[in-house]
Amino acid sequence: MRFLRTLLFPVVPIYFMVTWLRNKLYDLGLKKSKAYSFPVICVGNLSTGGTGKTPMVEYLIRLLKEDFTLATLSRGYGRATKGFLMATENTTAQTLGDEPYQFYHKFKEDVVVAVDEQRQHGISQLRELQNKPDLIILDDAFQHRKVKAGINILLTSYHNLYTNDIVLPTGNLREPRKGAKRADIIVVTKCPLGVSEHDKERITKAINPEEYQMVFFSTIDYSEAVFSDSETLMINSLKPFTLVTGIANPKPLLEHLDRNGSEYEHLNYKDHHNFSSADIKVLEQKDVIVTTEKDYMRLKTYNTLKDKLFYLPITTRIEDSDVFDSKVIELVKGCH
Repeated sequence: MRFLRTLLFPVVPIYFMVTWLRNKLYDLGLKKSKAYSFPVICVGNLSTGGTGKTPMVEYLIRLLKEDFTLATLSRGYGRATKGFLMATENTTAQTLGDEPYQFYHKFKEDVVVAVDEQRQHGISQLRELQNKPDLIILDDAFQHRKVKAGINILLTSYHNLYTNDIVLPTGNLREPRKGAKRADIIVVTKCPLGVSEHDKERITKAINPEEYQMVFFSTIDYSEAVFSDSETLMINSLKPFTLVTGIANPKPLLEHLDRNGSEYEHLNYKDHHNFSSADIKVLEQKDVIVTTEKDYMRLKTYNTLKDKLFYLPITTRIEDSDVFDSKVIELVKGCH
């Protein structure tokens, strides 16, 4: 795959110019963005996945749910449906998409969860609800410029900073690095424990934020327990187990388990992997399976796995969280 990407390097300038021109047309107003008189928060990245958007959306839900009627709106990547769809007791990860279904599974009492490829249409549908949301969080919509979000939060992974990358197909960027200037807040995610002040200064200098931008650093907090719909176990009691991941970057999880002294075999699949019948047959032979919360949403539908399948929750911990929280709330108030 890396060799193929290298071969495709001549395509990089073409991709760069196409995405640069598209953004320029929006910047000049020749392509239209729709702004809103209520808060719309966009959580996104420049890279192709693996920056921690899902735990960031969950962080924002926890931060804002007491003061606002919330909705999340996602594209619903990999779902078997099209158009606008709201999460209900009858929806599944297959019909809604694994990440929005995770939001519904965890926060259904606190947030309306919906999906729509066309974000403008999705927002209008949500605002027609009897109990309409007064704040909408857009998941992975930084490049969806038909909507002009009031607040843009851009994520970049510590191990794969956008400042060190180039655009597709050789690199991982969906658009040129200059797109970061649209962000109000930039969060460097998945930082190692105890990242030094020198390192943070180096990264901030590389990002070179504008005067209106703030840079924060975050780490992943892993639960000491794993969960199923009916059982909770301490992860240290599981020896050995099979780790199943279908995420863009499992490296931080592997590093955590290794530090924890866990004994496991790792079955690694691509991001948003659709598990085939052959995959399930392999998993049926395993004694205990630990997976990510996102993968659990898809795998738990298989009855043959339910007695052996657990997920390991994660949360985002932001350094200077009080400053981050205050900044988000300040920006939200400015959208009214």
